[in-house]
Amino acid sequence: ELVPSIMSNMLNPDAIFSNNELSLSDIEIYGFDYDYTLVFYSKHLHTLIFNAARDLLINEHRYPAEIRKYDYDPNFAIRGLHYDVHRALLMKIDAFHYIQLGTVYRGLSVVPDEEVIAMYDGSHVPLEQMSDFYGKSSQGNTMKQFMDIFSLPEMTLLSCVNEYFLKNNIDYEPVHLYKDVKDSIRDVHIKGIMYRAIEADIEKYICYAEQTRAVLAKLADHGKKMFLITNSPSSFVDKGMKFIVGKDWRDLFDVVIVQAEKPNFFNDKRRPFRKVNERGVLLWDKIHKLQKGQIYKQGNLYEFLKLTGWRGSKVLYFGDHIYSDLADLTLKHGWRTGAIIPELRSEIKIMNTEKYIQTMTWLQTLTGLLEHMQVHRDPDAQMILEEWKKERKEMREMNRNLFNAQFGSLFRTDENPTYFLRRLSRFADIYMASLSCLLNYEPDYTFYPRRTPLQHELPGWSEQLCTGTFRIPFLQETVQIK
Repeated sequence: ELVPSIMSNMLNPDAIFSNNELSLSDIEIYGFDYDYTLVFYSKHLHTLIFNAARDLLINEHRYPAEIRKYDYDPNFAIRGLHYDVHRALLMKIDAFHYIQLGTVYRGLSVVPDEEVIAMYDGSHVPLEQMSDFYGKSSQGNTMKQFMDIFSLPEMTLLSCVNEYFLKNNIDYEPVHLYKDVKDSIRDVHIKGIMYRAIEADIEKYICYAEQTRAVLAKLADHGKKMFLITNSPSSFVDKGMKFIVGKDWRDLFDVVIVQAEKPNFFNDKRRPFRKVNERGVLLWDKIHKLQKGQIYKQGNLYEFLKLTGWRGSKVLYFGDHIYSDLADLTLKHGWRTGAIIPELRSEIKIMNTEKYIQTMTWLQTLTGLLEHMQVHRDPDAQMILEEWKKERKEMREMNRNLFNAQFGSLFRTDENPTYFLRRLSRFADIYMASLSCLLNYEPDYTFYPRRTPLQHELPGWSEQLCTGTFRIPFLQETVQIK
C-alpha cells in the first residue's frame, strides 16, 4: 500500500535543495567557477587523465610498464571517499568519522570487516588522523579526502597500482606510491596535457549545452552582475566559453579572473591582479579597476572587493569543490554559496525507481521490527531476530549496489549522512545538479530548508508511521512472538 503513494510523489532531479534560507531577491551579484560549474565534461576526460597520469608514472617515475594493462573504470570510485595514505586503503566515512564496513578497498579488492575492525580498533577514525580543513593529508594526518570531480581518475589509478603491486608480491612504500600518483595527476594539469587535449578536440571532451548561456542571459536580463573566478588558464577558458556560450561570452561577465589559485585566492592579501591581453601575454601595469571584457590573472579576494566595491552579503557564488570553492567564502567572508553536484541528478533518478522505494520501505520495516521485537529473549524469537538481521544486511547491500557496487551513494552510508554530505551541508546554502536548475526559479524566489525531525522529536513520528502508514503487523494482528 505504501509504495504507490511514495511513487506518486517523486523527487525532481532538476530541483534546487536548500540547507539555509536564501532569498534570490537579496542577491545582486552572481559568481561562478568554470570547471564542472559553467562547463561539464564528457566521460572521455577522466579516461584521458587516468591514461596520461599512468604514462607519467611509467615514463618519469619508472613504474613497471605492466600497469598499462589497467584501464580506467568509471564505475569504480565515487567522490568524497577517504584514502588512508599509510595503509593504502580507500574507504567511505560517515559524518561521525565511522568507516562504512564493506566499503574499504585495498587495491581493487574489498577488505573483510574483521580485518578493518582489527586495524582501526573498531570502525572509528580519530579526529587527529582525519585530513586537514581542505581535505589534504598533511602534518601527520593519514587521511586524504577526495572532494574534486577530477579526483575520480586519481582514486582509480591509486587502486590499480596498489592492486598490481599486491598481485605481484612487490614490496612498496604506500606513502611514496600516494605521492607519486598525486604528482602524476597534478602534472597532467600543470604541464598542460589535459588542457591541450581538450582544446584540440573540444567537441569530444566538452558537453555542449545551450542552457549555460540561457542561465547567464536570464541573470543579465534581470540586471544581475556576474563574475568568473577559476583556476584554469586563460586560453583554455576562452575556447571553452566560446564553445558553450558564444564568441561574445565576455560581454556577459563584469569580471573574469583566471589562474586564481583557489583557495589561496580567498585568503592571501598580497598577490596583485595582472591583466592578460588578447594574445595571452601577462601585463605588469598596476590594476586600478577591474574592467568588463578584460581577463585578469591571480589577485586576491580582498583586492577584488576593494576594486569592485561589492558587498559579500549580496553575492552568490557557485562551485563544485566544497573546500576550494565554497568553504572560505562561507566561513570568512559571508558570501552565499551554491554547490554544483552533478551526481545528484543520477542519484535522485535511482531514488525514484520502484526497486529503490521497495527496498527502502522494507528495510525501514525490518528495522522497526528489530527495534520493537528485541525484548523477546526465548530461543525461537532470537532465531527469527537473527534471520531479520541477516535479511537487513542483505537489503543494505542491495540498496548500496543500486548507486555504486563498491561504495554506494555519495550522500549516505547505511544510516548516517556521509562525511561529504556533512561538509556540503556546512558550506553550501543551496545545492543542485547543474546551473540549468536555476531556469526553473524566478529571480526573487526564496529557498526554504525543510524541517526534518530531530532524533529526540522522532518517537511521535515513528509511532504514527508504525500504527498508520506502515501498518507493521506486529502492532496489531499477525506477528505474535512469545
